Amino acid sequence: MPRQPSDRAAVIINPISGAGGRPEVARRRAELAAALMSGNGVAGDIFVTERPGHARELAQAVLAQGVSLVIAWGGDGTVNEVASALAFRDAALAIVPSGSGNGLARELAIPFDPSAAFAVALGGAERVIDAGELDGRLFFNIAGLGLDARVAHQFAAHGLVRRGFVRYLEIAARELFTFEPHEYTIVADTVRVHSRAMIVAIANGRQYGNGALIAPAARLDDGRLDVVVVDHRSLFATMREVPKLFRGTLGQARGVRMLTASTVEVTSTEQVRYHVDGEPFVGGATIHAQIRPSALRVRVPRS
Repeated sequence: MPRQPSDRAAVIINPISGAGGRPEVARRRAELAAALMSGNGVAGDIFVTERPGHARELAQAVLAQGVSLVIAWGGDGTVNEVASALAFRDAALAIVPSGSGNGLARELAIPFDPSAAFAVALGGAERVIDAGELDGRLFFNIAGLGLDARVAHQFAAHGLVRRGFVRYLEIAARELFTFEPHEYTIVADTVRVHSRAMIVAIANGRQYGNGALIAPAARLDDGRLDVVVVDHRSLFATMREVPKLFRGTLGQARGVRMLTASTVEVTSTEQVRYHVDGEPFVGGATIHAQIRPSALRVRVPRS
């Protein structure tokens, strides 16, 4: 819906996302945000995050002050932190994408030009989307375990050093050579699957980002999770199937199963390393996921 005069907004900027933590980039982003807010007659505060988890804390604080719109300027992790604070609350999320994948922003057709993204934030339509919950943590795009979780752990471990999509690809390529799959039992509603899996993706949205469609049939507001189980395969076979990932035809590859469910249980013989929206965590030998319907209000383009 159109921005109302009574709307109060806040902008939360991650200075690392897409910028390598360079102070001058954070300063320019804050100045541009202030100019765009002022030019649109919107009152609000602008914050720059200082550490992991800070975006969530800031979002919770501005909600307590009555803010009705929070603009997250960053990548998937920043968006997840802010969205987790806004979920099931009477406030909307808007996104200015600047990360390595920007999966949710791409699914919502948010423009990558900051000025255009702010135009959507301040004057776009409003849409309600679902969330997933894995091991007690909300996600809004993709969660999973296996190779992509290994890559997420390695990517996070590098801190400010050479972040970005190219670095992400470098880590993924390296992990492919050393990856050792685990045995998993996946129960999606009543369907039970055993797999020595390369990837188990639990998806609310379709893509990791950059057009990599891991769950091409997923929809952000259908009240279901899409579960994609990719059996382990040789490096050569993996590389041969990569084009299907970007064409949205991964389900045609041998050893790939695509299910939908409202609840998912994954059991392994050891602790499960997983990610939610690209942020890495370690759980127990069994982790649970569920759909959380109509969880989040988001601003999207009117077209």
